[in-house]
Amino acid sequence: MSAPLLQLRQLTKSFGGARALRGVDFELHAGEVHALLGENGAGKSTLIKIVTGAHQPDSGSIALDGHRVGTLDPATAHALGIACIYQQPALFPALSVMENIALRLEPVSPGRRVDWRQRRDRAAALLQRLGANIQPDATVSTLSMPAQQLVEIACALGAGARILLMDEPTASLTQSEQLRLFAVIRELRRNGVGIIYISHRLEEIFSLADRVTVLRDGQSVGTHATSAIDEPALIRLMVGRELTQIYPPAGSVPGRVILAARELGHAASGVHHVSFEVRAGEVLGLAGMVGAGRTELARILFGLTPADAGEILLEGKRAAIRSPREAVAEGIGYVPEDRRRHGVILEMPVAENMTMAIHPRIFPGGWLRFGRERALALDYIRALDVKCAGPEAVGSSLSGGNQQKVSLARWLVTKPRVLILDEPTQGVDVAAKGEIHRLVRRLTQEGMAVVLISSDLTEVIGMCDRIGVMRGGTLVSILPGRTDAHAVMAAALGQGPMAGGSA
Repeated sequence: MSAPLLQLRQLTKSFGGARALRGVDFELHAGEVHALLGENGAGKSTLIKIVTGAHQPDSGSIALDGHRVGTLDPATAHALGIACIYQQPALFPALSVMENIALRLEPVSPGRRVDWRQRRDRAAALLQRLGANIQPDATVSTLSMPAQQLVEIACALGAGARILLMDEPTASLTQSEQLRLFAVIRELRRNGVGIIYISHRLEEIFSLADRVTVLRDGQSVGTHATSAIDEPALIRLMVGRELTQIYPPAGSVPGRVILAARELGHAASGVHHVSFEVRAGEVLGLAGMVGAGRTELARILFGLTPADAGEILLEGKRAAIRSPREAVAEGIGYVPEDRRRHGVILEMPVAENMTMAIHPRIFPGGWLRFGRERALALDYIRALDVKCAGPEAVGSSLSGGNQQKVSLARWLVTKPRVLILDEPTQGVDVAAKGEIHRLVRRLTQEGMAVVLISSDLTEVIGMCDRIGVMRGGTLVSILPGRTDAHAVMAAALGQGPMAGGSA
């Protein structure tokens, strides 16, 4: 058998007194998709940075094609055919797509004449290979996040990558874009490229990967063929304990109607004729395909794009919600989909992130009472079990799951009657998901009404008391919780029965 394309032996890495990697072994063969799993903080990011040359290991060895390599810096890794696709594309926003691709692929030499036609043709060919409908002349800043990620992949393909690391590559892609990416990954595998694939979505692992290695606390705790292991076993390896219930039981009986929408709409957002109710102690799920209008509906309810048709009622009284300030005053909290852009300000301390929505309350008259802010933050750090160095820790120092808890805390401090959660567990590990799910159930047991939007169908089915399915900007079906996944998908695709009455 030929030598592995990449072989890591007994890698260790420490940052100060913290051991990030503890003697990790890992192999990748040509034409293999090898998944790397683990909770946030397990060591996956450190391992990636060592392979790409961003970090140097304290000890251990790295070999390519059976030959040990010495110091691996980013330039050397690139020259050896190692490329990484991160969640956040590292492109120059003011330059065109073809210019970004050229910067990765063309040698730098003074006085070199630029062949613009060749640049355009090469970019067009790479994008066509991906099935991406992106113009080479388009300025990157005008592209959506999924489109920018496809440009990153085109750069890696153009560089002839032999080893491709993919870190949560589908986190910002639509379903159709995900399927296109999966087709590209399978084609790369057929062409002998070795792919290290990192994702918290276990269904992707079983669909794509040949093998899976699990890291826990900086150590490799097992490598298995995906055909020889199941999801519960992988979860046990990741968290080091049994998860007897992925989704906690409801434990509460829905009470009075807290929030109701009647023929709600916003023409510019494509949302129209939406009617539903959500009760105290209830989780109402919103399912549907990408573009169905779920996030747009959440933005209407929170006053980001105020409704231009219909009405919103809170405990039976009509509420005119024209801004987020009015939504907060009415007792509505909203945890948005993109926590990095809208949920947590990464440069700010945890305490400031948590109290941002209630500054007038804790700083009356403009008097700065930092002791009060810190005490309140400590209460929520303890209540939500946020793992951080303290209220002064900056948001960027936290794992994805802990950032999401801080984003939740920002709205919990407002004492909302209704909490809207848009993709609350996207991009967080399985243990953090479980903690967030238990928190949601605890909130409903305390009488809160929750609207949960998720693209994870198993999460919607497992967590929601009722499921509203959206299609084409309106609510088309109301299904009970724990319903069959096929029924939800049928409704989302227009193959199920229309809903009768309001949700």
